[in-house]
Amino acid sequence: MTTKDQINLDRLATNVAGVFPKLNMFEQRLSLEIYRLLAEGQPVPIPKLAERVAGGAEVIKHILNHWPGVFFDSEERVVGYWGLALPSAYAGPHRFTIRGQALSTWCAWDTLFLPQLLGETAMIESASPGGGTVRLRVTPQQLDHIDPAGAEMSFVVPDADGVQKDVVTTFCHFIHFFASRESGNSWTSRHPGTFLLSMDEALLLAHRRNELQYPDLLQPDRRITGLRERA
Repeated sequence: MTTKDQINLDRLATNVAGVFPKLNMFEQRLSLEIYRLLAEGQPVPIPKLAERVAGGAEVIKHILNHWPGVFFDSEERVVGYWGLALPSAYAGPHRFTIRGQALSTWCAWDTLFLPQLLGETAMIESASPGGGTVRLRVTPQQLDHIDPAGAEMSFVVPDADGVQKDVVTTFCHFIHFFASRESGNSWTSRHPGTFLLSMDEALLLAHRRNELQYPDLLQPDRRITGLRERA
């Protein structure tokens, strides 16, 4: 990848991170703990979340009510958050499995940035709108397996107002895996504003966005710290 390509991806990562709330240290820990608890496959009660991050339940509820892309069930438990969801809450085309636990993500790109944040290897099966299924194995550091090998990913520059109103329909629904550049080009030609990234570019963009959104917790070895050990 050339220097020019790297600069463009850095700019794109800054744009994506910028449409979400800027997180202080406590909010970074809160965000990552939501991901970790959701990844266990159960709705996340606010009191449990408060215990895990040593914060007040009312404070946390206030924060979550003002963040976009947070979904609750009828008991006010978190069931979907910034790309990761319980299958019962969002049965999308992107199946995301860690430690045998089947989850769902809102878009293809979520499957690339979540393994790094969770510190877990994920198996992904994603139904492509261009036909067929793309299968990946993603570790916290790299893409370990891609099938088919020529798969690519569509992307779109997010709109801040759109993300605040509905991040799923204005952003996530435009990000898919495609079995080939040909099928991806066919789809993006019908969806103005979308473009293709190679899988290496998509992963680099994912990691760069993580670094920008969690600067206090993402270490040089690209692993997340600050979370409690799993019981």
